[in-house]
Amino acid sequence: MVTRGPIAFSAYQRKLFVFLSVATFFEGYDFIALSQILPELQRTMALSETAIGALVMAINLGTVAAFALVGLADRLGRKRLLTITIVGYTLATFATAFAPGLYWFAGLQFLARMFLIAEWATSMVYAAEEFPAERRGMVIGVIQGFSSLGAIVCAGVVPALLHTAYGWRSVYLVGILPLAILMFARTGLRESSQFLKDSAQRTEKRSFFYIWKTPYRTRVLWLGLIWGLGYICTNNATTFWKQFAMSERGLTDAQVALTVAIAAVGSMPLVFAAGKLLDVIGRKRGAAVIFSMGSLGVVACYGARGRVALTASLTVAIFGAAAFMPVMNAFTAELFPTSLRADAFAWTNNLLGRISYVISPLLIGLGAARIGWGPALQWTAIGPILALLVIMKTLPETKAKDLEESASL
Repeated sequence: MVTRGPIAFSAYQRKLFVFLSVATFFEGYDFIALSQILPELQRTMALSETAIGALVMAINLGTVAAFALVGLADRLGRKRLLTITIVGYTLATFATAFAPGLYWFAGLQFLARMFLIAEWATSMVYAAEEFPAERRGMVIGVIQGFSSLGAIVCAGVVPALLHTAYGWRSVYLVGILPLAILMFARTGLRESSQFLKDSAQRTEKRSFFYIWKTPYRTRVLWLGLIWGLGYICTNNATTFWKQFAMSERGLTDAQVALTVAIAAVGSMPLVFAAGKLLDVIGRKRGAAVIFSMGSLGVVACYGARGRVALTASLTVAIFGAAAFMPVMNAFTAELFPTSLRADAFAWTNNLLGRISYVISPLLIGLGAARIGWGPALQWTAIGPILALLVIMKTLPETKAKDLEESASL
């Protein structure tokens, strides 16, 4: 009996792998920037805890608005939408540096989030369709890992940028880099072969609501619920940790930056290994490991005292928040056919799942004003546990299955 080794990537697949990884690296940088400048915004704009929660909620509405963009990938194609979203989030992020006030800041970041999430979702669809089933989890996991790496770089450079003459605005001035790099790197990028094959066979135009007329409508509801339950915890765990550490543990901005950097770097080997874990033990068992660790990490990092305990528990929490994404990206990409894959991301993630993503920061801000950031955030740890229960009850295992095969489960 001959044991088959890992399927080698073609030259084009290697190039695509690098391109998508670089794109999500900048997505991670831009996405985490808000959490890193929140204390500075609170000080310079005299915002209360409730106002901070409301600001984050307003900006996060952009992730829901991404619904309209993501669904276009099933109509315009993956390549065209990826280009549109990269240009959009770069310009919106760069313009944020010149926002004259709070409302302009919120509006521009709303647009940036809309394009960022649409770019991320399109990248995940691309990855699912262009790489072999046996290594799909690894590819999705590594690409998502580069998003976390971008977040680390952002957390590392923000303290220095805040001390420049431009303050928090300098964090966004570097937003022009993705456009310059990715516009050059996109040369030779091809449309997804799966999309080309499907679009050639498709004769009718479909609306955004077509998926609700198919047998997949129940699956959309279950996955929307799972995304939403997970986001209650993963979205807020890292967003508010700096607020918690500075206001309730007395850490300075520099100490927080060092702690986050150490924890983030420490989590990276685990984050990059998460996708491989899904390929080895399966999506459902992988979810059990990742979701459980994430919940425990959040409870600990918002309750621990002392730099060592805070750093160790934050490492686990960051891993759980980051690795939640490859699990859900794999399930969402693999449980729908090519003609509905982008629509499925739009409905389950950008619309249904993001309801809690948008509302929870405001609720946490209200809770923090009453009981403090720590207790308010610890309650969110129940989200991934409930999400795991729903996964075990409703979703099939999709490990190493071709896309059309897993979609028919």
